[in-house]
Amino acid sequence: MHFASEALRKEHYSILFALRILEQMVSQLRTHSPPEIQELRDMVGFLKTFADRCHHGKEEGHYFPALEKAGVPNQGGPIGQMLLEHEQGRAFLARMTTALDSPYRPTEVAVAANGYIDLLRAHIEKETQVLFRMGDARIPMDEQTRLVDAFEDFEEEVMGNGVHEALHAMLDTYEKKYLE
Repeated sequence: MHFASEALRKEHYSILFALRILEQMVSQLRTHSPPEIQELRDMVGFLKTFADRCHHGKEEGHYFPALEKAGVPNQGGPIGQMLLEHEQGRAFLARMTTALDSPYRPTEVAVAANGYIDLLRAHIEKETQVLFRMGDARIPMDEQTRLVDAFEDFEEEVMGNGVHEALHAMLDTYEKKYLE
């Protein structure tokens, strides 16, 4: 890997895939065969763990500071916007979690999930098309290498052994159920 953004882009593919599954689950909430509440909880858990704690954690703790050091503005700039959207995403995840608790409120789950899906798809597009290109152009190669190593250490520390694989195995199971 040459650029730290490559690792983050790869994670974007997994997040977008999870959003497709969640979108299909939500579309089935109004049918005679809605998804099980636990499956919705599993998807919210994936998004909290993989998308927010791990992926956004890498960006907030490592990538964004490196961008700032390379001259990309935070306040009033693209980094500040991405941080705001991370917080908005956390609010949607919290709303989904609350709506999945007793009493279960499927309409609220759907509204929060659809808001989250729309937010994250647009967010990922902005990061890919704007922020990552800035980082690739401005962050020196020695810092890129350091970031890739820091991402690996961070993932091990935050997710632990085998969690990444278990989360992706869950996505594979739900892909068969919801996307095929």
